[in-house]
Amino acid sequence: MSVADWAGSVSDWSHALAGLKELIAPAFKRSEQRASAGVFLDGLLSGAERKTGWMLAEEAGLARPYRIQSLLGRSSWSADTLCERVRRYAIEALGDPDGVLVVDETGFLKKGTHSAGVARQYSGTAGRIENCQIGVFASYASRWGHALIDRRLYLPKAWADDPDRRAKAHVPKEMSFATKPAMACDMIANLLDEGTPCAFVLADAVYGSDFRFRRMLEARDQPYVLAVRSTHHLRFLDEWHLVQTDPATMIAELSPEDWQALSAGEGTKGHRLHDWARVPLNYTAAEGFSRWLLARRSLRDPENIAYYLAYAHTDATLPELAAAAGLRWTIEECFLRAKDDLGLDHCEARSWHGWHRHMSLVMAAAALLARLSADQRRTAFSKPNKTSPRSQPAAA
Repeated sequence: MSVADWAGSVSDWSHALAGLKELIAPAFKRSEQRASAGVFLDGLLSGAERKTGWMLAEEAGLARPYRIQSLLGRSSWSADTLCERVRRYAIEALGDPDGVLVVDETGFLKKGTHSAGVARQYSGTAGRIENCQIGVFASYASRWGHALIDRRLYLPKAWADDPDRRAKAHVPKEMSFATKPAMACDMIANLLDEGTPCAFVLADAVYGSDFRFRRMLEARDQPYVLAVRSTHHLRFLDEWHLVQTDPATMIAELSPEDWQALSAGEGTKGHRLHDWARVPLNYTAAEGFSRWLLARRSLRDPENIAYYLAYAHTDATLPELAAAAGLRWTIEECFLRAKDDLGLDHCEARSWHGWHRHMSLVMAAAALLARLSADQRRTAFSKPNKTSPRSQPAAA
């Protein structure tokens, strides 16, 4: 294999992009819409610094941004149908029995009060309360790569209860207020119903602390590793005594021998090494399944401990649970790449459907890049490196 093979410089980008455009074409009702969507994707994948209507139009050689703006706003087509086709495309490229589903939210800073769902609310992206929109997303990750596969705009209660604002932003009548965990619960349930291959569901403490989210997964015999806070309330029976405690208290009682140094996978600076431990929880579980309290401790700062609730097959090992927990970062990388390179946070549309259309088109562009990367990985794994010194006979 040559350097060009594994580096991807011989990838047929134009052919792959044409295939993606053909796949998503049925989501659009008219040929003009399909053409505009193609122009939009070309612009997202271009070197344009901002993926706004004017800059995408300029990239396409258009005199005005009317076509781009109309695609997100005035035209009639289903963003959900597009998202379903993008998801099918991504799962076809990345799907694996050992793959994981990850759910998380991200913020989109906004000015003004007219964009659907915008409000003064906490944004993890900014690390503080800001005027912003919040989107709840699901991603898929496997040995072949990772990509965003679903998205929903969070509608604060002030918006949900305001008919005038809803009407101006074209919020569908059937949309009512739902918490982020409730949105995630419905989203993940739909993905599992579709048959998405999934070894574990992963999420941070916002979702891991939600009783209904955990029970939905358990009812499906779906393993999970969900983060919880150190003060999360735990209550269970121990030898017929009711025990009420929290993760920090339980983990503090472990001895040094209970911890095991493990890697949670490779990061940008090499393997992410931590100490890991788990404690079985005396909760009822389906036959063949068990529950654990899982803990990750920093090697440099033993006081820095993260906690998880894990539900998995009884024979699941600590390294397996640690590896699953370590994959939650993949959705953060999806957000980072989609925002920095593809303009996920450059949406100018104020309407409900405009937001979902923009996100779906960006997810389509990201899925293309994920598929190209997955194809390169498969090529690399399928061909032995015949020039490697390890493949040569030892010198006499």
